[in-house]
This record gives sequence, structure tokens and C-alpha cells, in this order.
Amino acid sequence: MNKSYQKILSVVSLIPPSYVASYGQIADLAGLPRGARMVSKALKANRDDSIPWHRVVNSQGMISIPASEPSFRLQMSFLREEGVELKGSKVNLTKHHWQPSLDTLLFELSF
Repeated sequence: MNKSYQKILSVVSLIPPSYVASYGQIADLAGLPRGARMVSKALKANRDDSIPWHRVVNSQGMISIPASEPSFRLQMSFLREEGVELKGSKVNLTKHHWQPSLDTLLFELSF
């Protein structure tokens, strides 16, 4: 796996249960500005079940997986199990948007 993907997965692994982050936010925190599409690709390529991929949504709080795909229902199910409020396929970002402190990031990430 390439180094950028590793950075992305490291950031995603920090998102706590019942919170979500956007693809763009993850890219920025991983030091990859304008890398939202790369975040999507890294999550699709990931095979580590411990990475909470389901906690990543688009910038409007919507699940980006097409509703016709099984992963869509799986993501919704995982989020609901964690207590994330959804209206349709949209997360209540006011309540569930992850805002990590700089101290947390500096302590947890060692790029």
C-alpha cells in the first residue's frame, strides 16, 4: 500500500464511534489537500476490517455509495448501531461531525 493511503487510513482510524468526517476533511488531515478522491480510493482498496470506513461521508453528510450497492445498507447499519442520527442517507453533522483537536492529531499521528 502506498504511503498516502497509509496516511489516510491512519486518520480514518482516529474517528471515534458515533462521529463522521468528510472525504475532504480526511485528506486535509492526512496532509493531502484536494485529495478527497484519493480518500475514496484508499478506502475502497483497504482490506483491514479494523478501519472504520463507514464513518466517512461526503461534505454534505451524505453516504456516497450508490443506494443500489450492498455497502450502502451496510454503512447505514454500522452508523445506526453507533447511534448516528440519519435522515434518509444524511448524517446530522451538527451532532456527529468529528472535530479533532490539534493535540490529538499530533499525539496520534506520526507522519
